[in-house]
Formats: sequence, C-alpha cells, structure tokens
Amino acid sequence: MPGASGADAVDSARAGVFEALGDPVRRRLLELLVPGEQPAGALVTALQARVRITQPAVSQHLRVLREAGLVQVRAEGTRRLYAVDDAGTAAARAWLARFEDAFAQPLDALATELVRGRRERRRTAPGDETAPEQTRAGGAAG
Repeated sequence: MPGASGADAVDSARAGVFEALGDPVRRRLLELLVPGEQPAGALVTALQARVRITQPAVSQHLRVLREAGLVQVRAEGTRRLYAVDDAGTAAARAWLARFEDAFAQPLDALATELVRGRRERRRTAPGDETAPEQTRAGGAAG
C-alpha cells in the first residue's frame, strides 16, 4: 500500500523530531537559535556557560537536530552557521495541534466553574445571612 508507507514515513519523521527534543541540551540549542542564525562556536560557548559539554558533543547534538529537520546548517568559509528549520518546527506544531481540542473542553469547563464560583460568592456577599463568613462568625460566637 503506497499510502501507508507514506504515512509511516511522516510518523517516523515526527517521531524523530520528538526524540530529538527529548534531550535538554538539544532543546537548549534550539532555544539559542530562536533569535536567529548562530555560528557553531557561539552555540558551544553559550552551552558551556550553563553545562559541562565539549565542542564535539555539541556538534553531535546539532547533527541530531539537523537530521530531525529542526535545524539547518550552511557553510560560510570555515564556519558553520545554524538556524531553526521552520519546516521541521511546523511539522511538530501540526502534530501537537491535533491535541488542542482535547485541552480546550476541560479548560472551557474550568472557566465555566470559575464564573459560577464568582457568581455564587457575589450572591452570598457580606450582609447576606447565608454568607460563609457570617456563618463561621455566628458559629464561633455561639
């Protein structure tokens, strides 16, 4: 089935994206690239300011991100410049978007309950004999 193998390839690519993002160093590298293209040396320096890591280890993490489609690299002389690959991050966003509705309903229900609670507190405002504060105060005095 040609369609099934295409879907399997897409699922495999998405899995690679999330596997790459499973490592905190790779997530930090991606965060460092959000403002724009960075040379590999600057990425190494920024990471070494936070964690003990070697330049070859950073290069390995960048390779994983590149293979997952999350970053792209271009050569400029002897330097390698890395940038976020919008296509890879768009694929991750598209996959996550499938879950938005799953979160929307419980959040809508929570908002409704919060409104009900506020309305109930206004109904039982001070001066009302059924206000919780008055009930507690009356119970303590009697």
